[in-house]
Amino acid sequence: MQVRSAVIPAAGMGTRFLPATKAVPKELFPIGDQPALQIVIDEALGAGIDHIVVVSSRDKPAVAQYFEPNEALLNKLDDSGKTALAERLRSIGRDWRVSIVYQDNPKGLGHAVGCAREAIGEEPFAVMLPDELMGSSALLAQMNGVYSSTEGSVVAVANVPRELVSSYGVIDPAGELSADGVIPVRDLVEKPSVEDAPSNFIITGRYVLTVDAWAEIDALQPGRGGELQLTDALKAQAARSPFHAVVSDVSRHDTGNPLGFLTASIELGLTNPELRDDLRAFLANLQV
Repeated sequence: MQVRSAVIPAAGMGTRFLPATKAVPKELFPIGDQPALQIVIDEALGAGIDHIVVVSSRDKPAVAQYFEPNEALLNKLDDSGKTALAERLRSIGRDWRVSIVYQDNPKGLGHAVGCAREAIGEEPFAVMLPDELMGSSALLAQMNGVYSSTEGSVVAVANVPRELVSSYGVIDPAGELSADGVIPVRDLVEKPSVEDAPSNFIITGRYVLTVDAWAEIDALQPGRGGELQLTDALKAQAARSPFHAVVSDVSRHDTGNPLGFLTASIELGLTNPELRDDLRAFLANLQV
């Protein structure tokens, strides 16, 4: 079955960005002239996904409002001759479907993903963490292909220096890395010590999961920090079913902290045809 739906967990408080996130959800912070959330959605659409399920919080009404039409604003843009901008706003959710669901009591990533089950139904799905911005849709498209050929779940991974592994989920490979960057997975370990990590391949916030992942998510018990960990559901899948990782060669930007967000804004700004020349000139003349 083709993967047509993606879950984007966006219910977090964004405490690393306070006080800004007291009023504006971090997912709506702009990268150039686009919200970070829209960049993730565009990645999904480019990989053939046409149903976006955003898991939000009722304390973040701006997330739902982003997808709602504003006729007064559209009419004002049309009347002032800004028809291209008006059309850009009208395109949000026009050729794809968005569902907003709520995580009323945050209990971890596994719980957040589980909140999307009714909206998606009994079908395979992607999970896309909005703190991770990818440079293109190529990685997710490849993951969809691996899912289709193996009929098993797939995670994206990156090869990092050994000293960084304890901050991430890490895969335990069951075989060698293939020429196209695919690794069979035996197990997954959440934030292992440097000494105990089974590899240097960390999970990077993109998942394509088979439909039976829902049952594993439903069966989750509280783990580290009393939360329901998505990694525990994936471990159960890897123990009994085909499970693979795809090593990403797509550029990746971690916006989970202010410095990462700032550097992502600069790097992605340098790829924007409307911004890159002026931005490059500014950086060249910057006194540091």
